Amino acid sequence: TQYSFKEVFGTRVVQKELFDVVAKPLVEDLIRGKNGLLFTYGVTGSGKTHTMTGSPGDGGLLPRCLDMIFNSIGPFQAKRFVFKLDDKNGVDVQCEVDALLERQKRDAMPVPKTPSGKRQIDPEFADMINVQDHCKVEEVDEDNVYSVFVSYIEIYNNYIYDLLEEAPFDPIKPKWNNCNTPVRNGDFMPPQSKILREDQNHNMYVTGCTEVEVKSTEEAFEVFWRGQKKRRIANTQLNRESSRSHSVFIIKLAQAPLDADGDNVLQEKEQITLSQLSLVDLAGSERTNRTKAEGNRLREAGNINQSLMTLRTCIEVLRENQMYGTNKMVPYRDSKLTHLFKNYFDGEGKVRMIVCVNPKAEDYEESLQVMRFAEMTQEVEVARPVDRPLCGLTPGRRFRNQAFREELSRKLEMRGGPINGETEEQSVSENFLQNFPPLPSCELLDVNDDQTLPKLIEVLEKRHKLRQMLSEEFAKNVLAFKTMLQEFDSSVVSKENYIQGKLSEKEKTIAGQKTELERLEKKIKTLEYKIEILEKTATIYEEDKRNLQQELESKSQKLQRQASDKRRLEARLQGMVAETTMKWEKECERRVAAKQLEMQNKLWVKDEKLKQLKAIVTEPKNEKPERPSRERDREKPVQRSVSPSPVPNAPPVRLRHRRSRSAGERWVDHKPPSNLPTETVMQPHVPHAITVAAASEKALAKCDKYMLTHQELASDGEIETKLIKGDVFKTRGGGQAVQFTEIETLKQESPTGRKRRSSPSNPDPPEDAADSEWTDVETRCSVAVEMRAGSALGPGYQHHAQPK
Repeated sequence: TQYSFKEVFGTRVVQKELFDVVAKPLVEDLIRGKNGLLFTYGVTGSGKTHTMTGSPGDGGLLPRCLDMIFNSIGPFQAKRFVFKLDDKNGVDVQCEVDALLERQKRDAMPVPKTPSGKRQIDPEFADMINVQDHCKVEEVDEDNVYSVFVSYIEIYNNYIYDLLEEAPFDPIKPKWNNCNTPVRNGDFMPPQSKILREDQNHNMYVTGCTEVEVKSTEEAFEVFWRGQKKRRIANTQLNRESSRSHSVFIIKLAQAPLDADGDNVLQEKEQITLSQLSLVDLAGSERTNRTKAEGNRLREAGNINQSLMTLRTCIEVLRENQMYGTNKMVPYRDSKLTHLFKNYFDGEGKVRMIVCVNPKAEDYEESLQVMRFAEMTQEVEVARPVDRPLCGLTPGRRFRNQAFREELSRKLEMRGGPINGETEEQSVSENFLQNFPPLPSCELLDVNDDQTLPKLIEVLEKRHKLRQMLSEEFAKNVLAFKTMLQEFDSSVVSKENYIQGKLSEKEKTIAGQKTELERLEKKIKTLEYKIEILEKTATIYEEDKRNLQQELESKSQKLQRQASDKRRLEARLQGMVAETTMKWEKECERRVAAKQLEMQNKLWVKDEKLKQLKAIVTEPKNEKPERPSRERDREKPVQRSVSPSPVPNAPPVRLRHRRSRSAGERWVDHKPPSNLPTETVMQPHVPHAITVAAASEKALAKCDKYMLTHQELASDGEIETKLIKGDVFKTRGGGQAVQFTEIETLKQESPTGRKRRSSPSNPDPPEDAADSEWTDVETRCSVAVEMRAGSALGPGYQHHAQPK
């Protein structure tokens, strides 16, 4: 048997190659706002959990997905509690002040805090998340802020449990386990089952599920590892640590755009995009008789197989709906597993399945079922595009805001003077402001003072020169600014012209597209009209088809009735033919018997005449002829068993009938048409019997006894008649059954051992006794009776009866 799949990996494939082909596109879709679902499916011990989590030194799909997510959104993550999940599968955004207050309130609470990336990583899983590939998504929206939330649930015995739930410890009330006995370990509290609900967008979610906000791969995997220790794991015959539940690790990514300034998150809930990636490790799909499970383990295996069967049924119905255009209801609610991921199968995301196969001979049958189901799932297309909300803000505002802040801080530093003793070039105006000479004292205390005025004149001249220099520099700057303005105006004009050209081209393109849309709309209307006509024609054809089918059914029923009438007529004709044939056979036998009797009478008369002639010839001449005694003549016919009566016109001997042992009951006397009357002394005679040539249900229903007459040729050439008797019973279905109880055999034999003489035996036989034994008329007549009339073969060579 051959199976075809989209991708087949060998036994030596590394985790990175598997991740690049299977899970990397799902992570890229997650960051672009699309949902994803990844299954691992197979028999117990085929490597599902290893594929999902990996091993020390070689992480699986889950740690690699987390590492790729945080490598991509690392510099764009929002601070904690900026995004806040509500209890209805939605997300709210709050300002930085509210987030800061909530962080301080959470830090002050005594409950377990969110995992921190600064503390020591658990060495138990440190090697699994040490991924050196640094894989990341290339095109990440830099104007958005992101936040990651993780949750971990399991589906056990068709119940949903939260593996991250911190069970409250009550020291007064004791804990009870499944056996109704207190739990000795006080730290363990079995989690309560959760229920599924539907949010306002018709997406399914687990009510009250713990969702933890994480900021790094280490934090996320630590949360996963904490829930992994609570999973139901029990020993079975197939695997020492066989997981008996379906585990679902859900990664939610919330993203929202920045405001127009690029500083804070836009406080609009409609602009928030929430996407999720679900990584599902299914339980083993094997028959329960191979796991040697009993009690709770057997119930677990039954629930596992039931949920996997429901998953298979949903996929098959989806495939049938897509291939044949039907609208069958998909049974999502039959299992919690399919009910939780109903939206994925309805097209709310991409679904991938990894089939793990173990080449053990013991898993042959289960592996065939797994591959057959997985091959069939490839034909189901469920993904559909996701409409993201339009932001309408300028792209690239995050980095422009950062550049503006850097430039502003640089300018402020420059205005505050040189930093760290560094000298910078100063313009003429700065020199003028800094080195402007102070005015000397203008007070004249003496008439002969000739120094104050010259000093004042010198200072004023210096100031005038500095003013001229400043005016010249200002004029130069004005001229340069005018030149820059002109260049800017020319560039703006050229850009406007370019934009106008582009706009005209776009308008032409839009006009062409509008005409194309109008043409397509007209074509759509024409096609809709044609479709309507075709639908009406199809309806008419279907009506004609139904009428023709009804007519065909009536014709076929009529033909069946005619055929049954014909069979009944043929049966009646066969019965009539058999009855007529039997009637004529009996008439022929009667005529043949009458003719044989007539011929025997004639032979007897001749025999008597020959006896009288012989007596006259053999009688001595000196003696008086004597007539044979009447007594002797009367005795001779009695001594012969088959010869006719000595009286010429005497009637034949009446046959003796043997009365049946059960003559008082109602019998069915079954004599086939080929039955011949024999000349046995004891003849069967059953009074009050229904004689039939073929057994019928009607005759059997009226009687409680059954007798079948069967004839065959014995080894000595005689006809042997067997009477097979039985009892008639009524069956449970309303018919009749015959149980045979005894067989009676009637057989005809010829008395060939006796010889008959025409005269009494004499003590002194004559010399020609031997010759007279064969020439005696009586002897010849007794032998001739056993032959068929007209036969020329001699005595004893042929029998009266015809073989069947």
